[in-house]
Amino acid sequence: MSMDVYAQIAVKIIAGQEAIIGPVAVEQAERVPDLKIDWPNHEITITGDKVSAIQELIEKYKELFGQISVEVSKQAAASLMEQLPENAQPAILR
Repeated sequence: MSMDVYAQIAVKIIAGQEAIIGPVAVEQAERVPDLKIDWPNHEITITGDKVSAIQELIEKYKELFGQISVEVSKQAAASLMEQLPENAQPAILR
């Protein structure tokens, strides 16, 4: 089963945050209700609204670490964002 683009974006964002803040990145992601995370395998399933799940994930990091975490998320997701039409992109990543 291959993950959809939004799930791939979530994986990239969590991995990007993890490189900076360590395991806290995964703990925060696990607090997003619509993300089902299997981090040892770097697999994520998004239940519910995919765009809002990504937004919520980034908001969790922003609450803790401020705007810099949003920039980290943008960089992490950049290569995948091109695959989504603009109206399907999470606004926080634009």
